[in-house]
Amino acid sequence: MTDILFLGGIFLIAILYSSVGHGGASGYLAFMALLGFAPEMMRPAALILNIFVSSIAFISFTRNGHFKLKLLWPFIITSIPFAFLGGTFSIDTRIYKIILGVFLLFAIGRMLIKVRKGEGVLKEINIYHALIIGAFLGFFSGLIGIGGGIILSPIIILLGWATVKQTAAVSAVFILVNSIAGVSGFILKNEMPEIQLMYMVMAGLLGGLLGSWLGSFRIGENYLRYTLSVVLLMASIKLFLF
Repeated sequence: MTDILFLGGIFLIAILYSSVGHGGASGYLAFMALLGFAPEMMRPAALILNIFVSSIAFISFTRNGHFKLKLLWPFIITSIPFAFLGGTFSIDTRIYKIILGVFLLFAIGRMLIKVRKGEGVLKEINIYHALIIGAFLGFFSGLIGIGGGIILSPIIILLGWATVKQTAAVSAVFILVNSIAGVSGFILKNEMPEIQLMYMVMAGLLGGLLGSWLGSFRIGENYLRYTLSVVLLMASIKLFLF
């Protein structure tokens, strides 16, 4: 029964996160922490689940025409090597989690405020800024075991560089490549713990299929914005508590 409840939790987290183009690492980490998983097991497990769920989300959002390559490449050029580098470190990240949690709360409030006239017009991406953001998010992602999309999404939306669904598509790829880089860095510097991943991955894939289908084909922009706000709130609570 415990195993069924655990897999059900992974399934529900994957649905919620994949509906906004995320892999769900922050949710998995919080869930596993609540259940008393060993810390050395949590980070690689969350990153591996991220890889599968974000892949599904990317395919679904791309099929519906939301993926924009020019919005992605400036971020991943710097994020991939820095995610690998971050994955090789093992340090106390409490201070970083608190700062990130505060930022996410600010992003939630800002996204829920009614958009003023003219503010919804999309702007051209600033390549220089995107390269810097990608490097920072990549390193931070590898360091604490997340894909980085939970931070990237509100940044892109607040800067006005893309719509919510375009942001979801780009975030999914960003999470995918950073998760691969992060888990590679972890394996390079650490012994891979024994993790029973098969059923976890199956639950994540099923949840990812349902959530990404809802997000890319069924849920409108406003509902997706509210869903993203819920995801960010869950992530910020996790950062403060664990």
